[in-house]
Amino acid sequence: MALLESIKKAGAAAYAAGNPLAVMVGKVIQINPLEVNVDQRFTLSEDFLIIPESLVKYETQLQTSEKLIIRTGLEAGDAVLMLRVQGGQQFVVLDKVAKP
Repeated sequence: MALLESIKKAGAAAYAAGNPLAVMVGKVIQINPLEVNVDQRFTLSEDFLIIPESLVKYETQLQTSEKLIIRTGLEAGDAVLMLRVQGGQQFVVLDKVAKP
């Protein structure tokens, strides 16, 4: 029976290797350092994430004394849409998800 299980695992791994990417939904656990939890199965640190500029906080100083926030960036509790890059070593965070 162990041989059968080994063959099943090898077949599943070969099938997964043929899929160059996978779409996943994760939840931002913390910001500094950035951590995203995926399907309550595993947590990714910022070393494994590729964050687009549109999800990075941006603020600027105006001629007045008020600060204007252009983009809020990611916050703890945000749901994010991600692509797993082939090999599963990096994940591209595409955008925030309105409803996870």
